[in-house]
Amino acid sequence: MQKLKTKLRQLSYKTKYDYLTFDNIILAIAGVLCLAWTWGSISSTSRNWELAQTVAERQRELSLMQLESETLELENDYYKSPEYQELAARRLANKKLPGENMIYLAENSESAKTKHQAEITTPAETVADDRSNIEQWFIFLFGA
Repeated sequence: MQKLKTKLRQLSYKTKYDYLTFDNIILAIAGVLCLAWTWGSISSTSRNWELAQTVAERQRELSLMQLESETLELENDYYKSPEYQELAARRLANKKLPGENMIYLAENSESAKTKHQAEITTPAETVADDRSNIEQWFIFLFGA
């Protein structure tokens, strides 16, 4: 028991006079302040980066919406134009200008529809070669 008391007194003395000195307390406070400042700087930087990304995304959305709005305005102007109205009247009501003749064409036949389609060709039969694999590579690479 006496030994334990002695050890506790030694520990108390060492703590009081070696660790809890004015310089060590100031150093610990400075370390805590540096950590707090570093943490705050990193968190504010990351928050600013996230906000900048959000702002950039919103600006892209805004420019896209403005472009779509301009496109719709141009489409509306085109639909209001006399040129479109004339084309729509010709298409929907079979209208024609004076002096024009309407020609009605028959539907295309099956042979006319399939005339220009690409023909399906089968690959040529591979010719069996009695040369060895190395000889074939030699011929391929060196043309001999």
